[in-house]
Amino acid sequence: MSEHNQHSLDHHEEEGPHSTFSGYMIGFMASVILTAIPFWLVMADVFTSRNATVIVILGFALVQILVHMVYFLHMNFHSEGGWNMLSLMFTLLLVFITLAGSLWVMYHMNVNMMPGMISGSS
Repeated sequence: MSEHNQHSLDHHEEEGPHSTFSGYMIGFMASVILTAIPFWLVMADVFTSRNATVIVILGFALVQILVHMVYFLHMNFHSEGGWNMLSLMFTLLLVFITLAGSLWVMYHMNVNMMPGMISGSS
């Protein structure tokens, strides 16, 4: 076997797992269910507390993100030598720092406003 063919085979083995039709269908059905349940929770007014509804919907959203990452993006700790997952964790860290920092700055700007600058006070 020539060196070029061996390199092609080695490269092909390093690629992430390719899903089957049944894998895509499992992901699709899970996504539909994870969308329908929160829709039903809101439309049927299942929880009396708005905060409880929001927390449950956010939980379903997180699970749906994981379903999409596993079934459609084929992300796991083995694909691409783990670099996909490492880049995802780095991205999540940057998003967290950006959001937390922005909220922190906005909160402190609101707290430290001069009393006469608050809108709505006459």
